[in-house]
Amino acid sequence: MKVARVGPRPGEDGRPTLEDVAVSAGVSRSTASRALNDDGYVSARSREKVQAAARELGYSPNQAARSLVTKRTGAVAVVLSEPEARLLDDPYRTAVMRAGYRELADVGCQMVLIFSDTREDLDRTVRFLDGGHVDGVLVFAPHRTDPLPKALRQLRIPVVYGGQAAGLKRGVHVVDFDNEGGAKLAVAHLVEAGHRRIATIAGPQDQSAAIDRLSGWRKTLLDAGLDPADLMEEGDFTLTGGAKAMANLLARRPDLDAVFVASDMMALGALRTLHSAGRRIPSDVAVVSFDDNATLAPEMDPPLTSVHQDPREQVRVMVETLLAVMDDRDLKPRQRILPVSLTHRASS
Repeated sequence: MKVARVGPRPGEDGRPTLEDVAVSAGVSRSTASRALNDDGYVSARSREKVQAAARELGYSPNQAARSLVTKRTGAVAVVLSEPEARLLDDPYRTAVMRAGYRELADVGCQMVLIFSDTREDLDRTVRFLDGGHVDGVLVFAPHRTDPLPKALRQLRIPVVYGGQAAGLKRGVHVVDFDNEGGAKLAVAHLVEAGHRRIATIAGPQDQSAAIDRLSGWRKTLLDAGLDPADLMEEGDFTLTGGAKAMANLLARRPDLDAVFVASDMMALGALRTLHSAGRRIPSDVAVVSFDDNATLAPEMDPPLTSVHQDPREQVRVMVETLLAVMDDRDLKPRQRILPVSLTHRASS
């Protein structure tokens, strides 16, 4: 006697299987598999039928099984080489994390977020990345003394850097902003407005972006015949660091009439110090910054003139580059420098 099969088939967990999709689309299992994996040897008509059947049935491919075929995990690591507390308090890094999630999701990849700060973090990060858990790595703004880039170079996995890779001048894929050019835009704007004692609050000088922004400030002053001596104070890209650096500059050069700040977060601290010192902005001291963060720059008192850079565009190009490297491991490394612009507001 034959017994009718009751319940889900053939997967006992109730989820539709590849065989269900193939039957619904009227194709073989192998054709269904090729269609769902974007194989070029499937007709457009068959692919459309298979994809329509998958949508109708609510079919989701088994990632473990797919990985055996494609040799990919469907995951990409985003590594930020900074202390966790600082990263979560930094609106620019927060924007980078959001952009990473969105851009990777748009191409069907899962983001694995990794904070790497201590030596123990480095060892764990390298072991994880070398363990076959992800298909590639996006690394943001390592410090000049950071051992992470050299450690990653030993791995058999594609890596793309957001910002110059510490200690690696060649042989790596980099997507960065025109930090020196942006600083030149900011300082030239102050010079053209008639300011002559233009100070700067630089970022930490173990990061390439901060070094380039300081260089742009210095070159623009020298080109204008202005003396940069005694007008630089180093900060740490934090609100507190910006406030302290501004206080030091005012104590040393009370005659300064403008300041270029290397990040919006430091500029917020600098503005608070200037207000406390009774300086009017911009009539006493004009302020221009770098980042043009949408949650900070327009909301400051007064709204902040700032060099605009788009974290999502940087991440988009990084993801695009990473996918290209994953498809062609011999792709020649290159540096992409993205343009910036100056957003004018009331602070200058």
